[in-house]
Amino acid sequence: MQEAFASIRNAHAMTLATVEPDGRPSARMVLCRGFDRQAGWLVFYTDRESAKGRALATTPRAALVFHWDAVERQVRIEGLVTRAPDADSDAYWLSRPIEARHAAAASEQSRPIASRADFLRKIEETATRFAGGTPRPQRWGGYRVWAERVELWVGQPARAHDRALWTRALTRLGDSYAGGPWTVTRLQP
Repeated sequence: MQEAFASIRNAHAMTLATVEPDGRPSARMVLCRGFDRQAGWLVFYTDRESAKGRALATTPRAALVFHWDAVERQVRIEGLVTRAPDADSDAYWLSRPIEARHAAAASEQSRPIASRADFLRKIEETATRFAGGTPRPQRWGGYRVWAERVELWVGQPARAHDRALWTRALTRLGDSYAGGPWTVTRLQP
């Protein structure tokens, strides 16, 4: 199984579903950039002034889906969302290739722009202005999704799939959550 997962391109890609301020659901792909198995959160990074950032500011809940067709596995996660600590966002920012930092700093994600050439020019201007290293913009950082529900789906022959659901209650602790014990329920396909 490990070999199968190792062969999956972008195995850390996940669908992030949020609710827009007007109540519309919205989904897009993001990359899972870490997790804390003990605490029960996953983290992704983005421009906090983007559509997803505005949605999470209004409704700090999200659903995530990992789907790995090649190994017939899917994981669905639902939970509450908090901003990752600035120190974590800073560390991840510095781990990114310099070109990716220039592009992220130049981009006002989800905002209109006249042309791709204009965007490439903004990246070049950012690279020139911050030749020694582009600092992390205040608007850019991580979000932690604290799992309340985790469902595992494993494909089986004759569509007799295997499904299980783990649930727990979360208690707010300042800028994070503490999770109660997990309860597991087997689900019919």
